Amino acid sequence: MHRTHRRAARLRSAALVTFTAAIALVPCLAHADDTIKHPGDHPQYAVEIEPHVLFGWDDLFPGSSFGLGARFSIPIVDRGFVPTINDTVAITFGADLLHFDGCYYAGASCSANFLILPVAMQWNFYVAQNWSVFGEPGLFIYHGFFDECPAGIPCLATPRETGVSPALYVGGRYHFNDHVALTMRLGFPTVSVGVSFL
Repeated sequence: MHRTHRRAARLRSAALVTFTAAIALVPCLAHADDTIKHPGDHPQYAVEIEPHVLFGWDDLFPGSSFGLGARFSIPIVDRGFVPTINDTVAITFGADLLHFDGCYYAGASCSANFLILPVAMQWNFYVAQNWSVFGEPGLFIYHGFFDECPAGIPCLATPRETGVSPALYVGGRYHFNDHVALTMRLGFPTVSVGVSFL
Protein backbone atom coordinates (compact mmCIF):
# COMPACT_ATOMS: atom_id res chain seq x y z
CA MET A 1 0.00 0.00 0.00
CA HIS A 2 2.84 2.40 0.84
CA ARG A 3 4.48 1.56 -2.51
CA THR A 4 1.24 2.36 -4.34
CA HIS A 5 1.02 5.68 -2.52
CA ARG A 6 4.64 6.57 -3.39
CA ARG A 7 4.22 5.50 -7.04
CA ALA A 8 1.07 7.63 -7.48
CA ALA A 9 2.80 10.59 -5.80
CA ARG A 10 5.80 10.24 -8.15
CA LEU A 11 3.51 10.08 -11.20
CA ARG A 12 1.62 13.15 -10.05
CA SER A 13 4.91 15.01 -9.46
CA ALA A 14 6.12 14.04 -12.93
CA ALA A 15 2.90 15.34 -14.47
CA LEU A 16 3.28 18.64 -12.60
CA VAL A 17 6.91 19.04 -13.71
CA THR A 18 6.01 18.28 -17.34
CA PHE A 19 3.12 20.72 -17.26
CA THR A 20 5.21 23.48 -15.65
CA ALA A 21 8.02 23.01 -18.16
CA ALA A 22 5.62 23.13 -21.09
CA ILE A 23 3.94 26.31 -19.84
CA ALA A 24 7.35 27.90 -19.16
CA LEU A 25 8.27 27.34 -22.83
CA VAL A 26 5.24 29.24 -24.12
CA PRO A 27 6.70 32.78 -23.72
CA CYS A 28 9.90 31.67 -25.50
CA LEU A 29 7.96 30.21 -28.39
CA ALA A 30 5.57 33.15 -28.57
CA HIS A 31 8.35 35.78 -28.55
CA ALA A 32 8.87 35.62 -32.33
CA ASP A 33 5.24 34.86 -33.14
CA ASP A 34 2.45 37.46 -33.23
CA THR A 35 -0.46 34.99 -33.44
CA ILE A 36 -2.00 36.52 -30.30
CA LYS A 37 -2.41 39.83 -32.19
CA HIS A 38 -4.55 38.29 -34.94
CA PRO A 39 -8.15 37.71 -33.76
CA GLY A 40 -9.72 34.73 -35.51
CA ASP A 41 -6.38 33.11 -36.47
CA HIS A 42 -7.03 29.78 -34.74
CA PRO A 43 -8.44 26.32 -35.55
CA GLN A 44 -12.17 26.29 -36.27
CA TYR A 45 -14.09 23.40 -34.72
CA ALA A 46 -17.60 22.51 -33.55
CA VAL A 47 -16.56 20.36 -30.59
CA GLU A 48 -13.29 19.39 -28.91
CA ILE A 49 -13.05 15.82 -27.60
CA GLU A 50 -10.28 15.25 -25.06
CA PRO A 51 -9.63 11.84 -23.47
CA HIS A 52 -7.07 12.13 -20.66
CA VAL A 53 -5.30 10.54 -17.72
CA LEU A 54 -5.51 12.41 -14.44
CA PHE A 55 -4.32 12.69 -10.87
CA GLY A 56 -6.30 14.17 -8.00
CA TRP A 57 -5.53 15.97 -4.78
CA ASP A 58 -6.50 14.44 -1.44
CA ASP A 59 -9.37 16.85 -0.74
CA LEU A 60 -12.22 14.48 -1.60
CA PHE A 61 -10.70 11.46 0.15
CA PRO A 62 -7.39 10.86 1.96
CA GLY A 63 -4.59 9.33 -0.10
CA SER A 64 -3.26 9.41 -3.65
CA SER A 65 -5.53 9.21 -6.66
CA PHE A 66 -5.31 8.50 -10.38
CA GLY A 67 -7.81 7.82 -13.09
CA LEU A 68 -9.20 8.35 -16.58
CA GLY A 69 -11.66 10.80 -18.00
CA ALA A 70 -12.82 12.88 -20.93
CA ARG A 71 -13.71 16.48 -21.67
CA PHE A 72 -15.95 17.94 -24.33
CA SER A 73 -15.68 21.63 -25.20
CA ILE A 74 -18.10 23.56 -27.41
CA PRO A 75 -17.06 27.04 -28.67
CA ILE A 76 -19.68 29.70 -27.98
CA VAL A 77 -17.74 32.89 -28.87
CA ASP A 78 -15.28 32.76 -31.79
CA ARG A 79 -13.76 36.13 -30.90
CA GLY A 80 -13.60 36.29 -27.14
CA PHE A 81 -13.94 38.98 -24.48
CA VAL A 82 -10.99 41.06 -25.78
CA PRO A 83 -11.61 42.03 -29.43
CA THR A 84 -7.97 43.01 -30.15
CA ILE A 85 -6.42 39.61 -29.33
CA ASN A 86 -6.78 36.04 -30.57
CA ASP A 87 -9.09 34.52 -27.95
CA THR A 88 -12.20 32.33 -27.87
CA VAL A 89 -14.71 31.21 -25.25
CA ALA A 90 -16.13 27.70 -24.90
CA ILE A 91 -18.27 25.71 -22.51
CA THR A 92 -16.42 22.61 -21.29
CA PHE A 93 -17.86 19.61 -19.46
CA GLY A 94 -16.91 16.00 -18.89
CA ALA A 95 -16.63 12.98 -16.65
CA ASP A 96 -13.64 11.70 -14.66
CA LEU A 97 -13.25 8.53 -12.61
CA LEU A 98 -10.64 8.74 -9.83
CA HIS A 99 -9.40 5.86 -7.70
CA PHE A 100 -8.10 6.90 -4.26
CA ASP A 101 -5.70 4.57 -2.52
CA GLY A 102 -3.17 4.69 0.29
CA CYS A 103 -5.55 5.83 3.02
CA TYR A 104 -5.12 4.33 6.48
CA TYR A 105 -7.97 4.42 8.99
CA ALA A 106 -8.19 2.63 12.32
CA GLY A 107 -4.96 0.77 11.54
CA ALA A 108 -6.10 -0.67 8.20
CA SER A 109 -6.21 0.40 4.56
CA CYS A 110 -9.16 2.05 2.85
CA SER A 111 -9.88 3.11 -0.71
CA ALA A 112 -12.58 4.76 -2.76
CA ASN A 113 -13.61 5.67 -6.29
CA PHE A 114 -15.05 9.05 -7.17
CA LEU A 115 -17.05 10.08 -10.22
CA ILE A 116 -16.38 13.75 -10.97
CA LEU A 117 -18.49 15.80 -13.40
CA PRO A 118 -16.83 19.17 -14.15
CA VAL A 119 -18.57 22.07 -15.94
CA ALA A 120 -16.69 25.29 -16.67
CA MET A 121 -16.22 28.28 -18.92
CA GLN A 122 -13.06 27.88 -20.99
CA TRP A 123 -11.29 31.09 -22.06
CA ASN A 124 -8.68 30.28 -24.73
CA PHE A 125 -5.73 32.46 -25.79
CA TYR A 126 -3.84 31.54 -28.97
CA VAL A 127 -0.40 32.82 -28.03
CA ALA A 128 1.68 31.25 -30.84
CA GLN A 129 1.21 29.26 -34.02
CA ASN A 130 1.32 25.93 -32.17
CA TRP A 131 0.42 27.00 -28.62
CA SER A 132 -2.74 28.04 -26.84
CA VAL A 133 -3.39 28.52 -23.13
CA PHE A 134 -6.66 28.67 -21.22
CA GLY A 135 -8.35 29.30 -17.90
CA GLU A 136 -11.41 27.39 -16.69
CA PRO A 137 -13.50 28.66 -13.77
CA GLY A 138 -16.50 26.48 -12.96
CA LEU A 139 -17.76 23.78 -10.63
CA PHE A 140 -17.84 20.02 -10.30
CA ILE A 141 -20.29 17.46 -8.97
CA TYR A 142 -18.78 14.44 -7.25
CA HIS A 143 -20.02 11.11 -5.94
CA GLY A 144 -17.90 8.65 -3.98
CA PHE A 145 -18.05 4.86 -3.98
CA PHE A 146 -16.18 3.52 -0.94
CA ASP A 147 -14.95 0.11 -2.00
CA GLU A 148 -12.50 -1.07 0.70
CA CYS A 149 -12.88 -0.50 4.44
CA PRO A 150 -11.26 -1.96 7.52
CA ALA A 151 -13.12 -5.06 8.69
CA GLY A 152 -16.06 -4.17 10.89
CA ILE A 153 -15.44 -0.40 10.60
CA PRO A 154 -17.64 1.81 8.41
CA CYS A 155 -15.88 3.86 5.74
CA LEU A 156 -15.01 7.46 6.41
CA ALA A 157 -18.12 9.59 6.66
CA THR A 158 -16.29 12.80 5.80
CA PRO A 159 -15.87 14.34 3.35
CA ARG A 160 -19.39 13.72 2.04
CA GLU A 161 -20.04 11.01 -0.50
CA THR A 162 -21.87 13.41 -2.84
CA GLY A 163 -21.51 17.15 -3.30
CA VAL A 164 -20.80 20.20 -5.44
CA SER A 165 -17.64 22.28 -5.22
CA PRO A 166 -15.97 25.15 -7.13
CA ALA A 167 -13.41 24.16 -9.78
CA LEU A 168 -10.56 26.18 -11.25
CA TYR A 169 -8.06 25.11 -13.90
CA VAL A 170 -5.31 26.60 -16.04
CA GLY A 171 -3.87 24.75 -18.99
CA GLY A 172 -2.14 24.73 -22.30
CA ARG A 173 -2.25 22.94 -25.63
CA TYR A 174 0.49 22.13 -28.09
CA HIS A 175 -1.23 21.99 -31.49
CA PHE A 176 0.31 19.39 -33.78
CA ASN A 177 -2.05 20.65 -36.48
CA ASP A 178 -5.55 22.17 -36.71
CA HIS A 179 -7.18 18.91 -35.59
CA VAL A 180 -4.95 17.32 -32.90
CA ALA A 181 -3.31 18.82 -29.80
CA LEU A 182 -1.59 17.68 -26.61
CA THR A 183 -3.57 19.18 -23.71
CA MET A 184 -2.24 19.73 -20.18
CA ARG A 185 -4.44 20.98 -17.32
CA LEU A 186 -3.52 21.94 -13.74
CA GLY A 187 -6.07 22.88 -11.11
CA PHE A 188 -8.60 21.74 -8.58
CA PRO A 189 -9.76 19.01 -8.23
CA THR A 190 -7.41 17.31 -10.74
CA VAL A 191 -4.30 17.49 -12.92
CA SER A 192 -4.63 15.93 -16.38
CA VAL A 193 -2.73 15.22 -19.59
CA GLY A 194 -4.60 14.21 -22.71
CA VAL A 195 -5.03 14.48 -26.46
CA SER A 196 -7.57 16.86 -27.97
CA PHE A 197 -9.35 16.08 -31.23
CA LEU A 198 -10.78 19.24 -32.79
